[in-house]
Amino acid sequence: MKDFTNQKILTGIKFFVKNTKNVGRTKLFKLLYFWDFLHFKKYGLSITGYQYYSFPFGPVPLELYNQIVDEKLPDEFKQELDIVDDDPTEDDFYNYKKFKVLLKNKKIDFDWLSPIEKKSLELVAEIFKYATAAEMTEITHLHNSPWDKTLKELGMGKPIDYQLAIDDESSLDQDTINSYLTLQKEIFHHGRLQ
Repeated sequence: MKDFTNQKILTGIKFFVKNTKNVGRTKLFKLLYFWDFLHFKKYGLSITGYQYYSFPFGPVPLELYNQIVDEKLPDEFKQELDIVDDDPTEDDFYNYKKFKVLLKNKKIDFDWLSPIEKKSLELVAEIFKYATAAEMTEITHLHNSPWDKTLKELGMGKPIDYQLAIDDESSLDQDTINSYLTLQKEIFHHGRLQ
């Protein structure tokens, strides 16, 4: 049985690699972050279920990063992706390994995404198609961004609360967001949605 959430994430990663330039460690993590946080801002739910942490180069989905470093990616990912070392040196913070993502199979199965998840994916890819990792890092570090607020309030290496994405432009009220968050936590309670 295929893991539904892993298939969503895999679809997103493949789409980003195929439709944006130079997807390596930092850019991949920022693309996933924007996909999740922009979607959350509009609909009150993340797509991947990842918890992002405040790292020096911006938000990092620590679960995915650890899977890559420990070479314990889900089978679905191993079958479709090649994670290639990009630099033999590592950054000091959490031995932050650099890598590039290559596709073994370029066919993308959008059946795993809802129409609004796909729309969010396409929007993020369009916005950041030519962005460099450094430019994306700069955007995540903007004043009052969720990463910036987390860094100032909690420090480096701390979880970034999805609710920090909510601002005056958000269309959802706090009660709706709280009920969506509760529902999503219940769905993911025993691991990834299957």
